[in-house]
Amino acid sequence: MVQEQPLEELLSGTAAVFSSGISRLRGLETFLGAERVVHRPSFARVSEIDYVVGWGHRPTTRRARRFAERANLPFVRLEDGFLRSCHTGRRQPPASLVIDPYGIYYDARTPSRLELLVAQGITDSQLLQRASRVAERIVASKLSKYNYSPREPAAVLSRLPERYVLVVDQLSRDTSVRVGAGANVFAEMIEAARRENPDLPVVVKTHPAARRSHPGALESAARGRGFAAGCVLVSEPINPHTLIERADKVHVGTSQLGFEALLHGKPVVCFGTPFYAGWGLTDDRATVPRRGVPRSLTELVAAALLLYPRYVHPITGRRCDVEDVLSHFELQNRQFDANRGRVYCFGFWWWKRANTRPFLQSPEGDVRYCWSAARAERDGFDGNARALSWGYKDSPAVRQLCRAHGVSLERMEDGFIRSVGLGSDLTAPWSLVVDRNGMYFDPSTPSDLESLLSNHRFTDEELNRAQRLREWLVGSGLSKYNPQAVGELPKPWSSSNRRRILVPGQVENDASVRLGCPGVKTNLELLRGVRERNPDAFVLFKPHPDVLAGNRPGAVDPALAERYCDAVVTEVPISQCLDDADEVHTMTSLVGFEALLRGLRVVTYGQPFYAGWGLTADERPVARRTRRLSIDQLVAAALLLYPRYVDPQTGYFCTAEQAIERLVTERDVSRNTSDWTRLPGARPLRRAANFVQGMIREAQCV
Repeated sequence: MVQEQPLEELLSGTAAVFSSGISRLRGLETFLGAERVVHRPSFARVSEIDYVVGWGHRPTTRRARRFAERANLPFVRLEDGFLRSCHTGRRQPPASLVIDPYGIYYDARTPSRLELLVAQGITDSQLLQRASRVAERIVASKLSKYNYSPREPAAVLSRLPERYVLVVDQLSRDTSVRVGAGANVFAEMIEAARRENPDLPVVVKTHPAARRSHPGALESAARGRGFAAGCVLVSEPINPHTLIERADKVHVGTSQLGFEALLHGKPVVCFGTPFYAGWGLTDDRATVPRRGVPRSLTELVAAALLLYPRYVHPITGRRCDVEDVLSHFELQNRQFDANRGRVYCFGFWWWKRANTRPFLQSPEGDVRYCWSAARAERDGFDGNARALSWGYKDSPAVRQLCRAHGVSLERMEDGFIRSVGLGSDLTAPWSLVVDRNGMYFDPSTPSDLESLLSNHRFTDEELNRAQRLREWLVGSGLSKYNPQAVGELPKPWSSSNRRRILVPGQVENDASVRLGCPGVKTNLELLRGVRERNPDAFVLFKPHPDVLAGNRPGAVDPALAERYCDAVVTEVPISQCLDDADEVHTMTSLVGFEALLRGLRVVTYGQPFYAGWGLTADERPVARRTRRLSIDQLVAAALLLYPRYVDPQTGYFCTAEQAIERLVTERDVSRNTSDWTRLPGARPLRRAANFVQGMIREAQCV
């Protein structure tokens, strides 16, 4: 048998591809580890090429294979890995690929790299321990190749018997069926299931991509012959682990579901020659003479999931381990669970719908945007529905509708680390919050964030993450909006020996001011109050960027401002202002939170979410907030536990750390790039462009 070589010895240098689909594959160079990928080189350039890449056994590889043979170059096959993505391949790039210079795992006619890995045996105890933990996580989290199917759809579960034999169909044109099974095998699978298990019903799971023009192999074999009569047919989307859990036995041709059934400890009967057959783990009705050496399931998992594929993280775009991909898909599942159900959304403008829809996605969810309560009621709003409004942009009619059906009204708002660019310029957000009890800027009632701060028992892991996140935010200077402009602070501010107080302006009709400021409610009143309390301090006033942009109210007449402050700054990032400040005095601005991250003294004149926990000096304390918190507990709740983050480019949910890393890169590129958006007067055009893009995305979703 051929001895397996490390891929690094084969894949260095320049790769040639002859498929447009492969050349467009996101992260191809990273997967291969190639210095360069050349698309369709002429033979005159053969001296530049080190190896040729094709996709499995597809007909599109013929030209690539001919080029490799003529040039005497290695030919390497690619295929999707066993943990690929949430959606199918057309919608999302892969998180894993297998790279095989010998064959391909689904074709047992010749050895593949995976077969070589399993055959040579795996004795590394640490690798086997990792494999065992990976297998446990896959089963516990119900992860598969694709991960956007309902996990427990009631309509399917109600039809399933308590015990059954599961027969797994595949696409009739699938290459793995053609080379590893054959159409007649699928008729044998059902006949054997009935003959060998006379007391158990048969459940047939069709392939999720099966359709009239591209039918399943079982359907093709059984057409007009009644093979599937009396079977329970499951054609609806459902997580495969849910079907496997309830099965007594699983019959497969070459489907990956057989491998997943082994992870559940189920008996698996193989009628084809999949990669996991022939190692003493399955009941094989077809044999691969080369194999026949017993291997443990843990060895098979180590080979198939740790050694054979390569992983590139869907968010960072960097090479990673299988555990990182598992964590990524587990995060998607947690958010999918939070988004279950039929959700009626009120108060969302068209451009905002496209920006918020990814935050509400779920295979078991149904998002419906409505202009009115009457429209929602006509659409079937009932006690099983969920209601969501943008902030407080609901109406009395919506609240009455919710009361009539016993449904609580949830609310959505921007998160605390939002975007590069203003929300009022219609920039897509990276973070949003969904609050089922109140809203973080409304102190009249406890919000989900206040409940976390009051009651949550923070773990060491959460606090360690919060500390690293806080240090990263301070070091990078990232804030909520991260405007492109970079300016200079007035020299007297930086060199002053007086106590330096930063006063951040706010949008005066903002809900946080209207609801969270029982006393001071305008920027001018705030400046006046700060000066009265601190007559000898150097007061620096920074108007809100939305106010400076002319998008929102809150401007202060310069002549009046000069009575109470020493300087006004506009085109300077808030992080630069905070670097030299001694204190921040604010109504409810998020700048107060950012000041706490830096260890500055913060005085609040309103009742922001970060006030009342022993970290701020509060002019108007909230009586029910009695718990004393550390800064890392505050950060853990406000940035890790409360918001949800989505990468606008991929549509995936991501972690706070991943969002911050990408935002820092986006901000720095934006500041160092000259384009039309930086030109004077470009803001209306940029806003219009964002609006049109949002409308187009929403039209594509509807």
